[in-house]
Amino acid sequence: MHRHPSNLEPLPPPDGGGRPGHLPGLPHAAAPDPAQIDPAVLGALLHRHGWLRRGGPAGRYGRWTPPGHDTTSLLVPENRSFPDCTDLLEEALTALTRSTLPSAREVVYGLSVPSDEIRWEREVPPGAHGLEGEAAWTAQEQLRSAARQLLLAGALAARAKAGYHGARHRARAERDLDTVLVGPQPGGRHLSAYVPVDGGRGLVTRLHHALHAAREAADYQRATGGMEAFDAAVAAGVSRELAEALIALVRGSEGARIGLAWAPAAGVPAGCAARPEPVEFSPGDLPVLREAAARYTRDEKAVPVRLAGAVVRMRRSAPGGGGTVRLRVLAGAEVPYVRAALGEEAYRVAGHAHLVGLPIRISGRLQRRGGFRRLTDATGVSPVPLDEVERDRLMKSLDASPFDPADVLPSDD
Repeated sequence: MHRHPSNLEPLPPPDGGGRPGHLPGLPHAAAPDPAQIDPAVLGALLHRHGWLRRGGPAGRYGRWTPPGHDTTSLLVPENRSFPDCTDLLEEALTALTRSTLPSAREVVYGLSVPSDEIRWEREVPPGAHGLEGEAAWTAQEQLRSAARQLLLAGALAARAKAGYHGARHRARAERDLDTVLVGPQPGGRHLSAYVPVDGGRGLVTRLHHALHAAREAADYQRATGGMEAFDAAVAAGVSRELAEALIALVRGSEGARIGLAWAPAAGVPAGCAARPEPVEFSPGDLPVLREAAARYTRDEKAVPVRLAGAVVRMRRSAPGGGGTVRLRVLAGAEVPYVRAALGEEAYRVAGHAHLVGLPIRISGRLQRRGGFRRLTDATGVSPVPLDEVERDRLMKSLDASPFDPADVLPSDD
């Protein structure tokens, strides 16, 4: 895949300032120590980001120049067997840190925070005068949105395998994306995401398997007319969320390609190719992907649960009888809130628990309709005993977002 230089976001351009040992524009990353840098990793990162080796004795040193800038060069040793290795690495690192080239910042970030890279290429029709102004901005936002959807689908699949996740695991999956950096290109045709290996390798590995499984399932359907391959692809991480992300990526384009490269410092994960082939999708795949998304939604079954939650809203149409309650889930289900219809006695128990500041336990079935936020066949409504300290902690937690349910319920539950 052809490399295009990009600006990492939310990284601001280096301003040359900052405290010693800190890289301006690289959040949560200290400048790498030249004594700890593996020359092979630096060479791999330079090559990945478009730098060219233009000579140097084989097995000793290489002279690298950035794309389109022949006046700048780095002398990089190939291994640590020479006494001046650390000095040369320090000089190269200093030059990269001071450089205003986006590719230089990406190389330094790759040394500081080993990250897997995901790349998107989207073929957007240029029109008579190319993509300019608002059209280019719109295309770029479409690509960013679709890329985030794909990353979220990978994060969801890394937490659980399901044809349709709905609201399950979504809050934690979204937090998994907090450390991801992106480098968009004007025009909405190219985008790169850098996912730190520490905490993100599982996401990228699962997305890698899911994309290839989705491609194979789409090919099978187009060849045979059967959708069975999409059923088997759930085990690889394919879901309604992934299908919808691919639809968003391809829609309005002439095709899209997703490729990835593993962090050189971390090696290749088990079961994956060292240089994975890019996965391509075209507008001809859209009907298949839409059918798969609908199939996953339709086939996902209700989930039996017994959960604990704090009552945050109650409603009924008359003073007597049952009504509907909304619970903030504390344990028992991977969704933040559920809604449940209760009979008169259960509604009374829930109301009393709400008045005295206690959570309740409740059993039922989480329905896929509405994203697993609706609890049906509710039974076994009972208050959860808390002492004064735990009750106070609960009330404070309800006002905090996000919160840790383990800080709310008794530890011996």
